[in-house]
Amino acid sequence: MKREDLQLYFIMGTSNVPSQEEPIYILEKALQAGITMFQFREKGPHALTGLAYEQFARQCQQLCHHYNVPFIINDDVDLAIRLGADGVHIGQDDLPVGVARKRIGNMILGVSVHSEEELQIAMNHQADYVGIGPIFPTSSKSDAQPPCGTSFLQEAHSLHPELPIVAIGGINFANAHSVFQTGVDGVAVISAICQSKNVDYTVATFKSLSCINK
Repeated sequence: MKREDLQLYFIMGTSNVPSQEEPIYILEKALQAGITMFQFREKGPHALTGLAYEQFARQCQQLCHHYNVPFIINDDVDLAIRLGADGVHIGQDDLPVGVARKRIGNMILGVSVHSEEELQIAMNHQADYVGIGPIFPTSSKSDAQPPCGTSFLQEAHSLHPELPIVAIGGINFANAHSVFQTGVDGVAVISAICQSKNVDYTVATFKSLSCINK
């Protein structure tokens, strides 16, 4: 994984997409527009299960490979191993970091952290990057923690400049500048792309905001 892979990290599952849209179409539009990493996150009350879940994951993986974008699976280590995904992203309520690292070998390992203690544990188990958030209020995750603002982002980047960091949670055009100013490597978005009327413009704008602050 390269640090620049985190520049614009798109996260999506079927429940994040408006009912009139095809999720796979949204993903391809985002890939064509220039997202730099994709996380398959199929959760929620109407999430796909069983064979449909795995088939959708494979479709997403094939598209990502076509556009040469890393394909990351949220939480499901078994599926990631079965599909030969590029990596796995886990939260604090998922498989312990050390166990995940042993199971996935050299795959990319991303970990959601909310404190310096959690960050240290992730680093001790060779996490390739950490996700910090939610930075701002978000409607994309019903179980999201309270917003932490940009202060912990700034602190984490200052204390661990060698650690790739991506920010997530309620990030939009209006507040992305303050996020990139902390020095983090990128932003992860769900609604900003899934709900966008113009995916090309959305992706280009986020990437230009990132470059302004480099």
